[in-house]
Amino acid sequence: MLYLWSTNSNKLHVMIYKYKASIPGSKVFMREYEIKGETSLYKLNDFLINDLEFSPDQMVVFRGLDNAGKIKSEYGLFDMGDGSMDMVTIEKTIKKGETALLYVFDLRKDRVIKLELVGEVEESRRASYPRLVAEKGRNPEQFANGYDDMDQYAEPIDNGGDDDDSFMDDELPEGEE
Repeated sequence: MLYLWSTNSNKLHVMIYKYKASIPGSKVFMREYEIKGETSLYKLNDFLINDLEFSPDQMVVFRGLDNAGKIKSEYGLFDMGDGSMDMVTIEKTIKKGETALLYVFDLRKDRVIKLELVGEVEESRRASYPRLVAEKGRNPEQFANGYDDMDQYAEPIDNGGDDDDSFMDDELPEGEE
């Protein structure tokens, strides 16, 4: 683990990393998370499931990306050659040069949330980590075909103010005569 020694308080400080989460191709969805370096990817997965309201019984994978955006590692619930989520920490991914993680939450459709390292922040003694510090947009649906940005901008359909114009007076649906 990476610790900093503070000369002001003579205490060890755990490194806290700030990640920006986005959905590739979406300008609406954004989250910012603060995560302790010692946090395992398994614990981060549990946090993301709760925060994003995903089903906990689905297979997920983290893919570590280098600065060029190339996949360097893949971490699953079981060791796939690069380590399992419960054995790999945020700090280990950073030491490997993985400046971003792809959180693959729908393996069948390869739908991802990209978590990009944006920096380090001071630890707050009163905070519990990982934690959500900023958000924009609604949570993605776990099993949808994609993230539909246009939902938020859709205007209500105007049917001219006459709500009952779908049936003529003499053509009521059966049972409403």
